[in-house]
Amino acid sequence: MTHDRVELVIFDCDGVLVDSERIYCRVDREVFARLGAEFSEAEVVEHFVGSPTEIWTALVEERRGEPLPVDWHEPFRPLYEEALDAELTVVEGVTAVLDALEVPYCLASNGSHGSIRRNLTRTGLLDRFEGRIFSARDVARGKPAPDLFLHAAATMGVPPERCAVVEDSPYGVRAARAAGMRAFGYCGGLTRADRLMGERTVVFDDMRELPALLTGARR
Repeated sequence: MTHDRVELVIFDCDGVLVDSERIYCRVDREVFARLGAEFSEAEVVEHFVGSPTEIWTALVEERRGEPLPVDWHEPFRPLYEEALDAELTVVEGVTAVLDALEVPYCLASNGSHGSIRRNLTRTGLLDRFEGRIFSARDVARGKPAPDLFLHAAATMGVPPERCAVVEDSPYGVRAARAAGMRAFGYCGGLTRADRLMGERTVVFDDMRELPALLTGARR
């Protein structure tokens, strides 16, 4: 099987570049329990990691039996920020991968520009992505819709079929496929490999393998 060569690598942020999903999931469980919605660790991983806001909000409201109050998250913001300040690290192998890439790369995340920039700053990665950061807030629909990846590719001037997307969630992998891009599903974090598998998708568990996998995709 032949492929168009990869001319752009699009990275997700949380769980791919920075090891934040474990932190978010732990604090999510604490916060939602206080709001009357109890979730197991497995449920949070399955339903919350990489999911659009409307999906996990609906799950929380269903579990607690009533809508969330307006601005419900504001009192809890310090819990997330303090945990991230204390614990956030780069995903193992990412720095070496960025050094090794021979094609341009960018970032496309369902997170807000503010949260993306804070996490990149915390881990020393901001300079590597400055000017090439795309948020779901920039488009009509976030992942699993293809809008964000198509926007990133268009801005970077690369056709979708020559883009490779690195994702750690089923929502992100679905978005890559819908955009006509090749997906590389990273299962070295919280997401099981079987939840990432599918057409035009390579699943791997060691970030340091990515440059070689991309080279294979370029043949």
